[in-house]
Amino acid sequence: MSGEMDLDTLIGSMEPVLHPEHYVFATTTDADVVAHAKAKMVFHETEGTTLIVLQEEAERLGLDGEFLCQMITLNIHSSLEAVGFMARIATHLSKLDMGVNPVAGFYHDHLFIQVDKVQTAMDGLQDLIGSVGK
Repeated sequence: MSGEMDLDTLIGSMEPVLHPEHYVFATTTDADVVAHAKAKMVFHETEGTTLIVLQEEAERLGLDGEFLCQMITLNIHSSLEAVGFMARIATHLSKLDMGVNPVAGFYHDHLFIQVDKVQTAMDGLQDLIGSVGK
């Protein structure tokens, strides 16, 4: 399995990058909308297909987006089998009173955080990075 698995290495070496775009979560049962969506993520559920799309894309598609957010990419190649990485991050950020909607990609993990809390999240991630080994 490729990617880092050691929790302290993952936390201590990650480089969070805040992306400026504003995203929303939306859902639809319309396969044509899904096929034409320029989505960051698509996930099929029984009730409908979840899309993470730019706010403007949701409007273009006529979708009611929820959870206005920005994406933070954790620049470290984490293993898909790494244990506790996202749990430690989510626990730390929950103490800062924020929800975290994580998405695991093959190479990196990404956090979707409410727009009005992204700076607090970035500061919190830096604090978490600095706490490793102490």
